[in-house]
Amino acid sequence: MKKYAIIVAGGIGTRMKSDVPKQFLRIDGDPIIVHSIRKFLAFDKAVEIILVLPEVHLKQWDAIAFQYFPDQNITITSGGPTRSASVMSGLAIIEGDGIVAVHDAVRPFVSVETIKSSFQLAEKSGSGVAVVSLKDSIREIEGDNSIARDRANYVMVQTPQTFRVSQLKDAYEKAGAGLFTDDASVFEAAGYKVNLVEGSYDNVKITTPEDLKIKPTQGLSGFSN
Repeated sequence: MKKYAIIVAGGIGTRMKSDVPKQFLRIDGDPIIVHSIRKFLAFDKAVEIILVLPEVHLKQWDAIAFQYFPDQNITITSGGPTRSASVMSGLAIIEGDGIVAVHDAVRPFVSVETIKSSFQLAEKSGSGVAVVSLKDSIREIEGDNSIARDRANYVMVQTPQTFRVSQLKDAYEKAGAGLFTDDASVFEAAGYKVNLVEGSYDNVKITTPEDLKIKPTQGLSGFSN
């Protein structure tokens, strides 16, 4: 089945305390967004990349694309006011069915193996969402009280979150561009089953200045260094 990757890049750098949008900050000399796109192309050179950006960032992207991807066909579309709206904008580009991964542009350390696993499970069962187990103890807040919970019953959700195109489109048509925090929640709300694949603790979302200091074991290219 044809493969797609919607790369969502809507950050403006508020928590990063930077005038540069976080997806354009540099790690090892290259913009974060470049590393993220490279990972999907390392998985499959034929994957169709759909990049969702705010209109105000399009000129910055044009310069990056000219330098790093001069021969790569990357489709650009404008983002919406919410993450869900941005993903819907990306989905609107896709004609026909296939398998689509939705990935945060600011997760540059995702492994090719995680991407591969998510596509394989989505093709087989309709969805493949990357998660990792919790390391810390957790407590649930209820009013002025807190209650200990068994961390074995919970996972942390990452991206990529990969789905059959037809099913994810149907889920968004039913749910709309609400305040869902991820695509798996939209998929589940529409009655579809969310299937999980093993992610990686290296697959962090670059959000604050401290995140730029991370030295992942997986590196920035290929399966590992």
